Amino acid sequence: MAHDTDKSLLCSLFDVAVTSAKPDAVLAKFLPQKPASGRVVVIAAGKAAAAMAAALEDVWGPCEGLALTRYGHAVPTRTIEVIEAAHPVPDEAGRIAAGRILDLASSLQDGDTLITLMSGGASALLSRGAGNISLEEKAELTRALLASGADIGEMNTVRRHISAIKGGRLAASAYPARCLTFAISDVPGDKPEIIGSGPTVADPTTQADAKAILAKYGIDVPASIQAALNDPAFESPKPGDEKLSRTEFHMIATPQMALEAAKAAATLPCHLLGDAIEGEAREVGRAFAGLARAVREGKSAFTAPCLLLSGGETTVTLPKGASGRGGRNVEWLMGFAEGVAGIEGIAAVAGDTDGVDGAAEVAGAYADSSTAGRARAAGYKLDDAMAAYDGHGFFERLGDQIITGPTNTNVNDFRAILIR
Repeated sequence: MAHDTDKSLLCSLFDVAVTSAKPDAVLAKFLPQKPASGRVVVIAAGKAAAAMAAALEDVWGPCEGLALTRYGHAVPTRTIEVIEAAHPVPDEAGRIAAGRILDLASSLQDGDTLITLMSGGASALLSRGAGNISLEEKAELTRALLASGADIGEMNTVRRHISAIKGGRLAASAYPARCLTFAISDVPGDKPEIIGSGPTVADPTTQADAKAILAKYGIDVPASIQAALNDPAFESPKPGDEKLSRTEFHMIATPQMALEAAKAAATLPCHLLGDAIEGEAREVGRAFAGLARAVREGKSAFTAPCLLLSGGETTVTLPKGASGRGGRNVEWLMGFAEGVAGIEGIAAVAGDTDGVDGAAEVAGAYADSSTAGRARAAGYKLDDAMAAYDGHGFFERLGDQIITGPTNTNVNDFRAILIR
């Protein structure tokens, strides 16, 4: 009974966080009047791209443009074309669409306006390589970065320096047209240059930074990528670049805003632990389990009963031979479940607000003090699932997955811990 009650309570908070960040709830308040003169082109990219385009058309009416989103994340629009492509590993559909987006921006003149709607997932979707870099070379590098344990900032630093569209290049191609960007943040710290790898903002990092990240994780790259990283002509636009002088950037939804919405809906005392928590997922889960135990035992500044909310983006470093299905949220939960096993009155949910944890169409899961024991009784020990990095298989066996389908937004991971 406690399992069902606690799961329902925590899942309801996840739903509140997601709903608070949906484009139709937030975009309208940030939009100016539609420009009365000149050509207006709308470009949207990311998992929320189609929903953002539809929300803009609800305010401005039919518009010229293109929205590039993940397979399964399309929604109806009036006149803005919607194209679906692969995420997190790019595919040919994304490459072709990114080329069309670059051509649209390049066709603008002085007096025209480029509207860009950015959300998480845009980095993988906008897969137009610099120089002679092929799609397969970009895809292979993406796979290596995903498995390396590199954080999203490091991944996108590399991506900005091998792209024809990221790192300010989209806005530069539209100059001297005006460029207005409205973004939903899915990254720790809400840095514009990391959201979608910053197609419309200056890049404070360098080719040397990208090469250092590849060296840090021991990632070998082909000659085409080496050439792009060594050629000064491929360096990204920097702060102060004249071609970025007519750009504006507006953050319309962030992880912190989603956490605050969940806190406002909570019926128990609620504490926010931060919206930018990073680290190896299962180790962070174990650390949060330790905090929950301390609260339960009266050894913390927080007093039970209470809720602890947090966001951010942890990482998972996959060893060679890992065969399971997982993502950073279920990985976090397995570490958490291990740490609270047998201690009654502690439960948690963790999920990605876009509805996709890792590469699976599963947002996340629920775990509590009974998780490890129930798994043992079901014939799938927690230790075995952790060894296989099989978080989705583990929580599927227990019936504790959170499956939302595409949510049409993305403000990163949401975690809620309940301590009775």
